[in-house]
Amino acid sequence: MLTSARVATPPGAPGDTLWEALAGLVTSMLECARGAVPGGPVTGDAGDAGDDGDAGDGGVAGVAACGVGCGGPMTPDAQTVSPLNIPGWRDFPLRARLAELTGLPTFVDNDAKALALAEGWCGAAIGCAEYLAMVVSTGVGGGIVLDGKLLDGRLGNAGHIGHLVVEPEGRRCACGGRGCLEAEASGTAIAAITGRPAAEAPAEVVERAGTLVGRAIASVAALLDLELAVVSGSVALGYGEPFFDAARRELKERARISFAAAARIVPGSLDAAGPLVGAGAVGLRGIHRRADLRGVCPETGAAAP
Repeated sequence: MLTSARVATPPGAPGDTLWEALAGLVTSMLECARGAVPGGPVTGDAGDAGDDGDAGDGGVAGVAACGVGCGGPMTPDAQTVSPLNIPGWRDFPLRARLAELTGLPTFVDNDAKALALAEGWCGAAIGCAEYLAMVVSTGVGGGIVLDGKLLDGRLGNAGHIGHLVVEPEGRRCACGGRGCLEAEASGTAIAAITGRPAAEAPAEVVERAGTLVGRAIASVAALLDLELAVVSGSVALGYGEPFFDAARRELKERARISFAAAARIVPGSLDAAGPLVGAGAVGLRGIHRRADLRGVCPETGAAAP
């Protein structure tokens, strides 16, 4: 990762105010790219915006694409996004807005699916063909790789482990359900349960969060025959070994069928860079998939043999 920047999410802001904050951040990053790669070639696809809302290559020298990891759910091909933790964005046309702003081929996917791509590309899941990557942070999300390929699902929302039920009579979730992992073990839930920031949770709350994460992973491992779960996010990584010890104990207790019993839980290895590396991976994946459909080489733009 060459450079990064961040802005605070305006609390409770309407959709357009949120967009303005994001647009300013993206514009500043494009200016950084112009300075970092003076006169470099534009490597995006040529042409005008197509039916899929991408904007062609009118963008920035040296920048191939705009890749985005965003909370879900979202509609097919991320035409609109409705992240549960950002009420101001409901059916928000994020991809089209970014494509218009940047002039670049733009690809959007769930942020935890993006992390799954990142961990398999250059993180803790290198060389693993079947794994789960998940984020335990403000919310809880996940991405699943099977047979070496990221699982998209019918509408692109596969992997939402945060909405597995881990406490049947548990707390009401933002999705409308009850007892979801996100409603019990996310940073937002922990703050609501304890009345203080999640980072200040007492030891018993840390252990409970890890236990519930391990419980959910055990179910996914049994369902999909996975060998590895990579867990990241500010809550999981911030709590550290007590959290992971509890998750591993629960996995061992719950995953008793022979093939699931071999599953392992490890911390993500990309730390705070994981989501941004993942967003980059979403962009690269989009370029390669489009090139495959068009029969061109994504590196050179030449017709594929």
